[in-house]
Amino acid sequence: MEFEDRVPFVVRLEAEDRQALFASATPLAFSARQVLLREHEPTAHVLILLSGWTKVTSAAANGYEALLALRGPGDIVGEGAVLSGRPRGATVTALGRVETLAVDADRFSRLLDERPDISRKLLALTADRMRDSDRRRLQYAALNVQERLALLLLELIRSHGEEAEDGVQLTPGLTQSELAGSVGASREAVARLLKGLRERGIVRTGRRGLVVMRPDVLRRMARQGDR
Repeated sequence: MEFEDRVPFVVRLEAEDRQALFASATPLAFSARQVLLREHEPTAHVLILLSGWTKVTSAAANGYEALLALRGPGDIVGEGAVLSGRPRGATVTALGRVETLAVDADRFSRLLDERPDISRKLLALTADRMRDSDRRRLQYAALNVQERLALLLLELIRSHGEEAEDGVQLTPGLTQSELAGSVGASREAVARLLKGLRERGIVRTGRRGLVVMRPDVLRRMARQGDR
């Protein structure tokens, strides 16, 4: 399944609009594991990602944390809080070094008024993200936890996989809790599933993260189950 929200915001803009956006911004850099935006905090700016990748997560009161998205070069983050005037709805954390452009909330709002095409492109991006989120939920509703985990790992291979000696290394440093939140399961359930995948030689876990050694088996799990 292909998702429209993989087209970054900056790529959607015409050259003049992109230049106007960049001219309104201030460079900001973040180190690995540094928080760019924090859930529930008031908004002051939006960020345009120039390089590096981030994870977008949200936590419940009981500590349950879900991975909502991975955002990278060309993406915009923090725009929802600016548009709604509400506190931030998610935490954005750098997976590695991330370079960004920060646009003050008031300046960003004025820019949307001055350049309607930027507003239209932002609205289209928001619609794509919502539609793709709905498609993922519908797809996941038809699968059990093992199948949902297999599908998530396959998506991560496509978007963040690097060839390794014995398989495909998943570059994001995601925790078992974040994986569990992404597939609607408990951390314990995902830990048991990963243990089973390791014992069957399908994945390997270590200090550098997770390596998928048998993506073909994951594809079978995601399509028809392999229980």
